[in-house]
Amino acid sequence: MTNQKTFTRILLTAIANAGLIGGAYASPLVYEPINPTFGGNPANGPVLMDQATAQNKHQDPSLASLTSSQSTLDQFNSQLQQAILSRVASSVTSSIVGTDGSLKPGTINTGNFSINIAQIANGNLQVTTTDKTSGASTTFVVSGGQ
Repeated sequence: MTNQKTFTRILLTAIANAGLIGGAYASPLVYEPINPTFGGNPANGPVLMDQATAQNKHQDPSLASLTSSQSTLDQFNSQLQQAILSRVASSVTSSIVGTDGSLKPGTINTGNFSINIAQIANGNLQVTTTDKTSGASTTFVVSGGQ
């Protein structure tokens, strides 16, 4: 009889569990991306970027050398020098470029530089810039005088 009672209990438990399982339902799985690059909520962008930045252990070597090696005064002087050189280059350019945009052969002298433009074969122009203080020079060829 005990076997029959045990069997009855197991059978009733199985039927009760089957009734509970039948009441459960499933819904479709819906993937919602988090990263805004892949269609996620744009408000997640800054959070993800902050997490990535916090995990980044790498340092940009070029950025570190630029910021640590020059003082603010050195950076200002460098920018001032570039601005002055740009003005000098513009002034020289206006005296060697004709109204039609073509280069005019000749020599232009500034304080420390000498710029020589010479006509060479096939309508090409050779531009030579010489540093008067060091004697160093650079040369390049412009095709067709343009």
